[in-house]
Amino acid sequence: MRQELLSLPKGLAEEVSKNLVMVARLIDEDPEQAYAYSRIALRLASRVAAVREAAGFAAYATQKYSEALAEFRAAKRMTGSVELWPVMADCERGLGRPERALAMAGEPEVQKLDKAGQVEMRLVAAGARRDQGQLEAAIVTLQSPELASSSVQPWTARLRYAYADALLAAGREDEAREWFGKTLEADKDGATDASDRLAELDGVEFVDAAVDPADVDVDGEGEGDLDIEDVIDDEDDEDDEDAAEIAAAERASDVAEYYDEDDEEYEPLEQSAADADVDDAQDSGRDKA
Repeated sequence: MRQELLSLPKGLAEEVSKNLVMVARLIDEDPEQAYAYSRIALRLASRVAAVREAAGFAAYATQKYSEALAEFRAAKRMTGSVELWPVMADCERGLGRPERALAMAGEPEVQKLDKAGQVEMRLVAAGARRDQGQLEAAIVTLQSPELASSSVQPWTARLRYAYADALLAAGREDEAREWFGKTLEADKDGATDASDRLAELDGVEFVDAAVDPADVDVDGEGEGDLDIEDVIDDEDDEDDEDAAEIAAAERASDVAEYYDEDDEEYEPLEQSAADADVDDAQDSGRDKA
């Protein structure tokens, strides 16, 4: 990425870099805001492959699958790399076209992927089978040397989890329990909710320990430390904050559609209100500095 940005004038490269950093920082916790930053980077440097890829992942994270697919295709054309092939296929799933995702799983590009990419493609293909209601086919698709291996790789937990989930969907509960357990063994970072799924299968119910029931004054007679109305008011305040954040995210995503510049129908990007808000925030930060 750094090499690509060096092709830009210094000031522009720094501005694009700042926006890409914000995309990477926010994409998991606030994908809508990450998307807004990606739009700015895209407006500044649409001919940089790393920018197109980042914009694709930001759109993907906000379920704008058509837009994400266009960006991934553009990045692939620029670099000649096939590493985005699995996520491109998953965009086809997101667009309700599992048959296209399955067709991509059989293309020569898959053989050019590294092991992680091939496992990811297998996960996408299994998902496409499930989209079509073919549960047993999805299970067979996930059965592979990587699944059977006792070696733990970065993809192991997700592969085992997908297999367990497919087994459970097919009504094979005992096998599903076994594979959720194997998932838990490989999931050292807690990337999946395998422990919760196992608990559900075993009939274990979780109780929210945030407020001790003994501390709540349900009848208002003063027996508890907290009045039930206070608890409800706190929850209402949290709901109001969540609603405000959602509204802000929706405003951030309220941007005009655009086309790939290599397409015949390409139209130049126009600055959206969301982009302007982020630009203003950046300018304000520089002024204070």
